[in-house]
Amino acid sequence: MNELFSPRSLTGPEYVLALHVPDDNVAVLIRNRKPPHTIQRILRADVVAAAPFQTWLTEENESGADIFIGMNPVHMGAKGRTKQQIREVRHLYLDLDEDAGASLHAIRTSGDLPTPNFVLDTSPGKHQIVWRVEGIDIANAEALLRALASQFGGDPAATDVCRLLRLPGFKNRKYNEAFVVRAHHESVAIYHQQDFHVREDSPESPRDFSQSGNDIRRLPPGHRSQSEADWAYAKRALARGDGPGVIIARIADYRADDKADPLYYARHTVEKALVAVSARDGIERHSRGEIDHAKEIRIHH
Repeated sequence: MNELFSPRSLTGPEYVLALHVPDDNVAVLIRNRKPPHTIQRILRADVVAAAPFQTWLTEENESGADIFIGMNPVHMGAKGRTKQQIREVRHLYLDLDEDAGASLHAIRTSGDLPTPNFVLDTSPGKHQIVWRVEGIDIANAEALLRALASQFGGDPAATDVCRLLRLPGFKNRKYNEAFVVRAHHESVAIYHQQDFHVREDSPESPRDFSQSGNDIRRLPPGHRSQSEADWAYAKRALARGDGPGVIIARIADYRADDKADPLYYARHTVEKALVAVSARDGIERHSRGEIDHAKEIRIHH
């Protein structure tokens, strides 16, 4: 029972066996930037937690490599960790970089999310949040991961079920000054989809993950608004190659009940997103005409 549980810090091996049962097959990734090379191993969790493997990981870490572990187990015999090779969704997570302290405070106090099972300190002022879950399929899990990232300022890249996060007890080698990653075990509860009262801020996904039928509570002040979420979605969609006209239509349709002129709002949102990304990949030069043509789009809802 959770009321008998006392929060505590975990070593690397303890964390591995708190995430996974001993005979789970899990991915471990060793990534060295200088010189660049990556090693991936698919092993039983008890092998990963055992002293010989931990010693090897320590040697790699001391030579400059970062150490990561898969958050969801893979099928027996799997050689990789593609979506098709994920055996089940065991965890949901957030990778908090910008304003991580405020985001963590909101997660703890909003009332919309359950208590995290694990909170990792990955570098000064930055965190990774992990919840243990069951009964959520891959499609719903990834939609929920996107919703969590959108509403609580998480890294939108860390929203797939194949994700690896940092393994505690090892140094974060991303920055000039090494930081030893720490894991705090805060709950042993297992959660379900209806425990996460969040709304997907993407025109591609269902709006409400709560199954209670109640209205979704507002997020605490200082967190991403609907407009900011739409802008973030537009940037992600542009970066992956979606046409501006298509993105405008999605946003306008999704906000048809919220905005007096949803098409104008959607065009303005995508124009701002184009400015943000054009310096990186030249999207704006090829897309301005498509935005102008989008003025003629009819919105169906």
